[in-house]
Amino acid sequence: MAISDYYIGLISGTSIDGVDCALVQFENEQPQLQATHFKPSDAELRQKILQLCTGTQIDLQLYGQIDVEIGRLFAVAANELLAKTALEKSAIRAIGSHGQTVYHHPLGKFPFTLQLGDPNSIAALTGITTVADFRRRDMAAGGEGAPLAPLLHRNCFASSHHDRVVLNVGGIANITVLNKDGQCCAFDTGPANVLMDYWIEKHKQQTFDNNGDWARTGNINQTLLKSLLDEAYFSKPIPKSTGRELFNANWLRDKLQQVGEPIAEEDVQATLLALTVSTIVSAIQSVASPQQVYVCGGGAHNGALMQALQQSLADCTVETSSAAGIDPDWVEAIAFAWMAKQTMEGHRIDTSAFTGASETVILGGIYQA
Repeated sequence: MAISDYYIGLISGTSIDGVDCALVQFENEQPQLQATHFKPSDAELRQKILQLCTGTQIDLQLYGQIDVEIGRLFAVAANELLAKTALEKSAIRAIGSHGQTVYHHPLGKFPFTLQLGDPNSIAALTGITTVADFRRRDMAAGGEGAPLAPLLHRNCFASSHHDRVVLNVGGIANITVLNKDGQCCAFDTGPANVLMDYWIEKHKQQTFDNNGDWARTGNINQTLLKSLLDEAYFSKPIPKSTGRELFNANWLRDKLQQVGEPIAEEDVQATLLALTVSTIVSAIQSVASPQQVYVCGGGAHNGALMQALQQSLADCTVETSSAAGIDPDWVEAIAFAWMAKQTMEGHRIDTSAFTGASETVILGGIYQA
Protein backbone atom coordinates (compact mmCIF):
# COMPACT_ATOMS: atom_id res chain seq x y z
CA MET A 1 0.00 0.00 0.00
CA ALA A 2 1.45 3.36 -1.04
CA ILE A 3 2.22 5.89 1.67
CA SER A 4 0.47 8.58 -0.35
CA ASP A 5 -2.83 6.69 -0.07
CA TYR A 6 -3.48 8.11 3.41
CA TYR A 7 -5.01 11.49 4.20
CA ILE A 8 -6.75 12.98 7.24
CA GLY A 9 -9.82 15.22 6.96
CA LEU A 10 -10.73 17.67 9.75
CA ILE A 11 -13.79 19.88 10.14
CA SER A 12 -15.78 21.63 12.83
CA GLY A 13 -19.23 22.43 11.48
CA THR A 14 -21.80 25.13 12.07
CA SER A 15 -22.98 23.42 15.26
CA ILE A 16 -19.53 24.11 16.81
CA ASP A 17 -19.68 20.95 18.92
CA GLY A 18 -16.20 19.65 18.14
CA VAL A 19 -13.81 18.36 15.49
CA ASP A 20 -14.69 15.49 13.17
CA CYS A 21 -11.55 13.58 12.13
CA ALA A 22 -11.41 10.94 9.40
CA LEU A 23 -8.43 8.85 8.30
CA VAL A 24 -8.99 7.97 4.67
CA GLN A 25 -7.24 5.69 2.22
CA PHE A 26 -7.89 6.25 -1.47
CA GLU A 27 -8.13 3.63 -4.15
CA ASN A 28 -8.90 4.90 -7.66
CA GLU A 29 -10.18 8.18 -6.16
CA GLN A 30 -12.72 6.31 -4.02
CA PRO A 31 -12.31 6.93 -0.29
CA GLN A 32 -12.02 4.07 2.16
CA LEU A 33 -12.66 5.18 5.74
CA GLN A 34 -9.98 3.64 7.96
CA ALA A 35 -10.50 5.32 11.34
CA THR A 36 -12.50 8.13 12.92
CA HIS A 37 -12.30 10.36 15.96
CA PHE A 38 -14.43 13.11 17.45
CA LYS A 39 -12.78 15.74 19.65
CA PRO A 40 -15.36 17.81 21.57
CA SER A 41 -14.96 21.56 21.92
CA ASP A 42 -15.02 22.76 25.51
CA ALA A 43 -17.86 25.05 26.50
CA GLU A 44 -15.64 28.13 26.94
CA LEU A 45 -14.15 27.86 23.44
CA ARG A 46 -17.59 27.28 21.93
CA GLN A 47 -18.95 30.45 23.54
CA LYS A 48 -15.99 32.48 22.29
CA ILE A 49 -16.56 31.18 18.75
CA LEU A 50 -20.26 32.00 18.97
CA GLN A 51 -19.30 35.52 20.08
CA LEU A 52 -17.20 35.93 16.93
CA CYS A 53 -19.99 34.56 14.77
CA THR A 54 -22.23 37.48 15.68
CA GLY A 55 -19.97 39.67 13.55
CA THR A 56 -20.23 42.66 15.90
CA GLN A 57 -17.75 44.28 18.29
CA ILE A 58 -14.91 42.02 17.22
CA ASP A 59 -11.90 42.02 19.53
CA LEU A 60 -8.81 41.46 17.35
CA GLN A 61 -6.87 39.94 20.22
CA LEU A 62 -9.69 37.46 20.83
CA TYR A 63 -9.88 36.73 17.10
CA GLY A 64 -6.17 35.97 16.85
CA GLN A 65 -6.08 33.87 20.00
CA ILE A 66 -9.09 31.79 18.94
CA ASP A 67 -7.49 31.17 15.54
CA VAL A 68 -4.50 29.59 17.27
CA GLU A 69 -6.62 27.84 19.91
CA ILE A 70 -8.75 26.16 17.25
CA GLY A 71 -5.63 25.22 15.29
CA ARG A 72 -4.19 23.55 18.38
CA LEU A 73 -7.49 21.75 19.02
CA PHE A 74 -7.46 20.42 15.45
CA ALA A 75 -3.86 19.27 15.87
CA VAL A 76 -4.67 17.43 19.09
CA ALA A 77 -7.65 15.81 17.37
CA ALA A 78 -5.48 14.61 14.47
CA ASN A 79 -2.83 13.25 16.84
CA GLU A 80 -5.46 11.41 18.88
CA LEU A 81 -6.88 9.92 15.68
CA LEU A 82 -3.46 8.61 14.67
CA ALA A 83 -2.95 7.18 18.16
CA LYS A 84 -5.94 4.90 17.48
CA THR A 85 -4.12 3.36 14.53
CA ALA A 86 -0.85 1.55 13.89
CA LEU A 87 0.27 4.26 11.48
CA GLU A 88 3.16 6.65 11.94
CA LYS A 89 2.70 10.28 10.98
CA SER A 90 5.08 9.72 8.07
CA ALA A 91 2.41 7.49 6.50
CA ILE A 92 0.03 10.45 6.11
CA ARG A 93 0.63 12.53 3.01
CA ALA A 94 -1.46 15.46 4.20
CA ILE A 95 -4.18 16.75 6.47
CA GLY A 96 -7.10 18.56 4.87
CA SER A 97 -8.45 21.07 7.39
CA HIS A 98 -11.65 22.97 6.73
CA GLY A 99 -11.34 24.90 9.97
CA GLN A 100 -14.19 26.54 11.84
CA THR A 101 -16.36 28.99 9.91
CA VAL A 102 -17.07 32.13 11.93
CA TYR A 103 -18.45 34.34 9.15
CA HIS A 104 -19.49 33.85 5.54
CA HIS A 105 -20.26 36.82 3.29
CA PRO A 106 -20.26 35.80 -0.38
CA LEU A 107 -21.94 38.98 -1.66
CA GLY A 108 -20.94 42.57 -2.39
CA LYS A 109 -17.86 44.21 -3.87
CA PHE A 110 -15.47 42.36 -1.56
CA PRO A 111 -16.94 38.92 -0.78
CA PHE A 112 -15.17 36.92 1.90
CA THR A 113 -15.40 33.92 4.17
CA LEU A 114 -13.57 33.30 7.45
CA GLN A 115 -12.50 29.88 8.68
CA LEU A 116 -10.35 29.81 11.82
CA GLY A 117 -7.93 27.08 12.87
CA ASP A 118 -4.36 28.19 12.18
CA PRO A 119 -2.92 25.64 9.71
CA ASN A 120 0.62 26.62 10.75
CA SER A 121 -0.16 25.31 14.23
CA ILE A 122 -1.68 22.12 12.82
CA ALA A 123 1.38 21.40 10.66
CA ALA A 124 3.80 22.23 13.48
CA LEU A 125 2.06 20.18 16.18
CA THR A 126 1.32 17.12 14.04
CA GLY A 127 4.41 17.10 11.87
CA ILE A 128 2.11 16.51 8.88
CA THR A 129 1.76 18.75 5.82
CA THR A 130 -1.58 20.56 6.09
CA VAL A 131 -3.86 21.83 3.34
CA ALA A 132 -6.32 24.53 4.42
CA ASP A 133 -8.22 27.67 3.39
CA PHE A 134 -10.14 25.88 0.64
CA ARG A 135 -13.05 28.29 0.34
CA ARG A 136 -11.29 31.57 -0.37
CA ARG A 137 -9.63 30.30 -3.54
CA ASP A 138 -13.05 29.43 -4.90
CA MET A 139 -14.25 32.94 -4.01
CA ALA A 140 -11.27 34.43 -5.81
CA ALA A 141 -12.56 32.65 -8.93
CA GLY A 142 -15.99 34.24 -8.53
CA GLY A 143 -17.61 31.43 -6.56
CA GLU A 144 -19.57 31.58 -3.31
CA GLY A 145 -16.93 29.46 -1.55
CA ALA A 146 -19.66 27.05 -0.44
CA PRO A 147 -20.89 24.42 -0.44
CA LEU A 148 -17.75 22.37 -1.21
CA ALA A 149 -18.68 18.93 0.16
CA PRO A 150 -20.73 18.36 -3.05
CA LEU A 151 -17.41 17.84 -4.82
CA LEU A 152 -17.11 14.55 -2.93
CA HIS A 153 -20.82 13.83 -3.37
CA ARG A 154 -20.40 14.04 -7.15
CA ASN A 155 -17.39 11.74 -7.00
CA CYS A 156 -18.95 9.10 -4.75
CA PHE A 157 -22.76 9.19 -4.99
CA ALA A 158 -23.55 9.84 -8.66
CA SER A 159 -25.37 7.09 -10.56
CA SER A 160 -26.04 6.52 -14.26
CA HIS A 161 -29.31 4.75 -13.35
CA HIS A 162 -30.96 7.00 -10.75
CA ASP A 163 -31.52 10.70 -10.13
CA ARG A 164 -30.22 11.35 -6.64
CA VAL A 165 -29.99 14.10 -4.07
CA VAL A 166 -27.44 14.13 -1.27
CA LEU A 167 -28.77 16.12 1.68
CA ASN A 168 -26.35 17.30 4.32
CA VAL A 169 -28.13 18.29 7.55
CA GLY A 170 -25.65 20.06 9.77
CA GLY A 171 -26.10 23.48 11.31
CA ILE A 172 -27.05 24.61 7.82
CA ALA A 173 -28.63 22.25 5.27
CA ASN A 174 -27.35 21.87 1.74
CA ILE A 175 -28.36 19.66 -1.16
CA THR A 176 -26.39 18.18 -4.04
CA VAL A 177 -28.47 17.25 -7.08
CA LEU A 178 -26.92 14.37 -9.05
CA ASN A 179 -29.00 13.51 -12.10
CA LYS A 180 -28.35 10.31 -13.98
CA ASP A 181 -27.62 12.32 -17.16
CA GLY A 182 -24.64 13.93 -15.40
CA GLN A 183 -26.31 17.28 -14.67
CA CYS A 184 -25.66 18.51 -11.15
CA CYS A 185 -26.02 21.51 -8.86
CA ALA A 186 -25.71 22.26 -5.16
CA PHE A 187 -26.62 25.00 -2.71
CA ASP A 188 -27.46 25.76 0.91
CA THR A 189 -31.19 25.47 1.54
CA GLY A 190 -31.20 27.34 4.86
CA PRO A 191 -31.10 26.51 8.58
CA ALA A 192 -31.04 22.87 9.65
CA ASN A 193 -29.95 22.27 13.23
CA VAL A 194 -28.54 25.71 14.00
CA LEU A 195 -31.80 27.26 15.25
CA MET A 196 -33.14 24.09 16.88
CA ASP A 197 -29.83 23.66 18.74
CA TYR A 198 -29.94 27.27 19.91
CA TRP A 199 -33.52 27.01 21.13
CA ILE A 200 -33.11 23.79 23.11
CA GLU A 201 -29.86 25.01 24.65
CA LYS A 202 -31.57 28.23 25.71
CA HIS A 203 -34.55 26.49 27.31
CA LYS A 204 -33.38 22.97 28.20
CA GLN A 205 -29.61 23.43 28.57
CA GLN A 206 -29.09 20.67 26.02
CA THR A 207 -26.84 21.13 23.00
CA PHE A 208 -29.19 19.35 20.59
CA ASP A 209 -32.68 17.84 20.41
CA ASN A 210 -31.94 14.12 20.60
CA ASN A 211 -33.96 12.31 17.92
CA GLY A 212 -36.22 15.36 17.70
CA ASP A 213 -37.98 14.19 20.85
CA TRP A 214 -38.65 17.68 22.21
CA ALA A 215 -39.95 18.88 18.84
CA ARG A 216 -42.36 15.92 18.80
CA THR A 217 -44.01 17.22 22.00
CA GLY A 218 -44.95 20.53 20.37
CA ASN A 219 -47.36 21.69 17.69
CA ILE A 220 -46.42 23.67 14.61
CA ASN A 221 -47.41 27.32 14.95
CA GLN A 222 -48.52 28.26 11.45
CA THR A 223 -48.26 32.00 12.07
CA LEU A 224 -44.65 31.66 13.20
CA LEU A 225 -43.84 29.28 10.37
CA LYS A 226 -45.18 31.77 7.84
CA SER A 227 -43.03 34.49 9.39
CA LEU A 228 -39.94 32.27 9.32
CA LEU A 229 -40.52 31.37 5.67
CA ASP A 230 -40.81 35.05 4.81
CA GLU A 231 -37.06 35.34 4.36
CA ALA A 232 -35.55 36.58 1.10
CA TYR A 233 -32.81 33.95 1.15
CA PHE A 234 -35.26 31.12 0.46
CA SER A 235 -36.35 32.60 -2.87
CA LYS A 236 -32.88 33.76 -3.90
CA PRO A 237 -31.65 32.09 -7.12
CA ILE A 238 -28.79 29.60 -7.03
CA PRO A 239 -25.88 29.41 -6.54
CA LYS A 240 -26.27 30.54 -2.95
CA SER A 241 -24.81 29.85 0.47
CA THR A 242 -25.48 31.03 3.99
CA GLY A 243 -24.64 30.51 7.66
CA ARG A 244 -24.89 31.85 11.20
CA GLU A 245 -24.35 35.40 9.98
CA LEU A 246 -28.01 35.30 8.84
CA PHE A 247 -29.75 32.47 10.68
CA ASN A 248 -29.02 33.14 14.34
CA ALA A 249 -30.62 34.05 17.65
CA ASN A 250 -31.28 37.64 16.58
CA TRP A 251 -33.04 36.49 13.41
CA LEU A 252 -35.27 34.13 15.38
CA ARG A 253 -36.00 36.72 18.04
CA ASP A 254 -37.12 39.21 15.38
CA LYS A 255 -39.43 36.60 13.85
CA LEU A 256 -40.94 35.77 17.24
CA GLN A 257 -41.56 39.46 17.88
CA GLN A 258 -43.34 39.76 14.54
CA VAL A 259 -45.84 37.12 15.67
CA GLY A 260 -46.68 39.33 18.64
CA GLU A 261 -48.06 36.65 20.96
CA PRO A 262 -46.51 34.13 23.34
CA ILE A 263 -45.73 30.71 21.88
CA ALA A 264 -44.99 27.63 23.98
CA GLU A 265 -41.30 26.71 23.93
CA GLU A 266 -41.97 23.22 22.56
CA ASP A 267 -44.17 24.69 19.84
CA VAL A 268 -41.32 26.91 18.72
CA GLN A 269 -39.07 23.85 18.53
CA ALA A 270 -41.68 21.95 16.49
CA THR A 271 -42.01 24.94 14.17
CA LEU A 272 -38.26 25.23 13.71
CA LEU A 273 -38.15 21.58 12.67
CA ALA A 274 -41.01 22.26 10.25
CA LEU A 275 -39.01 25.20 8.84
CA THR A 276 -36.03 22.93 8.19
CA VAL A 277 -38.19 20.31 6.49
CA SER A 278 -40.18 22.83 4.46
CA THR A 279 -37.15 24.68 3.09
CA ILE A 280 -35.31 21.44 2.26
CA VAL A 281 -38.30 19.94 0.47
CA SER A 282 -39.06 23.15 -1.43
CA ALA A 283 -35.43 23.42 -2.50
CA ILE A 284 -35.32 19.83 -3.74
CA GLN A 285 -38.60 20.11 -5.61
CA SER A 286 -37.53 23.35 -7.26
CA VAL A 287 -34.56 21.75 -9.01
CA ALA A 288 -34.98 17.95 -9.03
CA SER A 289 -37.27 14.93 -9.05
CA PRO A 290 -35.03 12.35 -7.42
CA GLN A 291 -35.71 8.67 -6.89
CA GLN A 292 -33.27 8.57 -3.96
CA VAL A 293 -32.31 11.04 -1.23
CA TYR A 294 -29.26 10.21 0.87
CA VAL A 295 -28.99 12.11 4.16
CA CYS A 296 -25.73 12.81 5.97
CA GLY A 297 -24.67 15.01 8.87
CA GLY A 298 -25.99 15.10 12.42
CA GLY A 299 -29.58 15.48 11.25
CA ALA A 300 -29.48 11.95 9.86
CA HIS A 301 -29.93 10.80 13.48
CA ASN A 302 -32.99 12.97 14.09
CA GLY A 303 -35.87 10.51 13.75
CA ALA A 304 -38.54 13.22 13.72
CA LEU A 305 -36.76 15.05 10.93
CA MET A 306 -36.17 11.92 8.84
CA GLN A 307 -39.81 10.86 9.23
CA ALA A 308 -41.07 14.31 8.19
CA LEU A 309 -38.76 14.35 5.17
CA GLN A 310 -39.97 10.95 4.00
CA GLN A 311 -43.60 11.99 4.40
CA SER A 312 -43.00 15.16 2.38
CA LEU A 313 -40.94 13.39 -0.29
CA ALA A 314 -43.29 10.47 -0.76
CA ASP A 315 -42.20 9.78 -4.35
CA CYS A 316 -38.63 8.85 -3.43
CA THR A 317 -36.74 6.92 -0.78
CA VAL A 318 -35.15 8.92 2.03
CA GLU A 319 -32.35 7.11 3.88
CA THR A 320 -28.97 7.87 5.35
CA SER A 321 -25.82 7.81 3.25
CA SER A 322 -24.96 4.46 4.87
CA ALA A 323 -27.20 2.95 2.19
CA ALA A 324 -24.63 4.17 -0.35
CA GLY A 325 -21.70 2.88 1.70
CA ILE A 326 -20.56 6.04 3.51
CA ASP A 327 -21.26 6.70 7.19
CA PRO A 328 -23.39 9.88 7.48
CA ASP A 329 -21.33 11.20 10.38
CA TRP A 330 -18.09 11.36 8.40
CA VAL A 331 -19.00 12.52 4.90
CA GLU A 332 -17.75 16.09 5.39
CA ALA A 333 -14.48 15.06 7.04
CA ILE A 334 -13.89 12.59 4.21
CA ALA A 335 -14.63 15.40 1.74
CA PHE A 336 -11.77 17.54 3.05
CA ALA A 337 -9.38 14.60 3.04
CA TRP A 338 -10.36 14.13 -0.62
CA MET A 339 -9.86 17.83 -1.36
CA ALA A 340 -6.43 17.75 0.27
CA LYS A 341 -5.52 14.89 -2.08
CA GLN A 342 -6.62 16.90 -5.11
CA THR A 343 -4.59 19.89 -3.94
CA MET A 344 -1.46 17.88 -3.19
CA GLU A 345 -1.66 16.31 -6.64
CA GLY A 346 -2.18 19.67 -8.32
CA HIS A 347 -5.64 18.93 -9.72
CA ARG A 348 -7.76 21.86 -10.81
CA ILE A 349 -11.38 21.36 -9.78
CA ASP A 350 -14.52 22.55 -11.50
CA THR A 351 -16.80 23.97 -8.79
CA SER A 352 -18.99 25.99 -11.16
CA ALA A 353 -22.10 23.80 -10.73
CA PHE A 354 -21.97 24.20 -6.96
CA THR A 355 -20.52 27.61 -6.16
CA GLY A 356 -20.76 29.50 -9.44
CA ALA A 357 -16.98 29.87 -9.86
CA SER A 358 -15.99 31.06 -13.32
CA GLU A 359 -12.92 28.86 -13.73
CA THR A 360 -11.35 25.67 -12.46
CA VAL A 361 -9.06 26.18 -9.47
CA ILE A 362 -6.66 24.37 -7.19
CA LEU A 363 -8.37 24.68 -3.82
CA GLY A 364 -6.48 25.51 -0.66
CA GLY A 365 -2.99 26.41 0.42
CA ILE A 366 -0.28 23.93 1.39
CA TYR A 367 1.55 24.32 4.71
CA GLN A 368 4.49 21.95 4.59
CA ALA A 369 5.54 20.23 7.79
